[in-house]
Amino acid sequence: MPKDANGTELNAGDNVTLIKDLKVKGTSMTAKQGTVVRKITLDPENAEYIEGKVDGQQIVILTQYVKKA
Repeated sequence: MPKDANGTELNAGDNVTLIKDLKVKGTSMTAKQGTVVRKITLDPENAEYIEGKVDGQQIVILTQYVKKA
């Protein structure tokens, strides 16, 4: 089960908040600290990855950079 930066378990459909500015690979976009990512999905292959939409773009985020909202 994936856990956020504070050790709280994450489930599919949760909302999370970014705790650090993150550059999105393959784009010039930067996801800003404090951005809420709604209705995340979990990666069945890797518990460290979650997926969600930021500014209309689907991105993969490492769980160490989010906290449960």
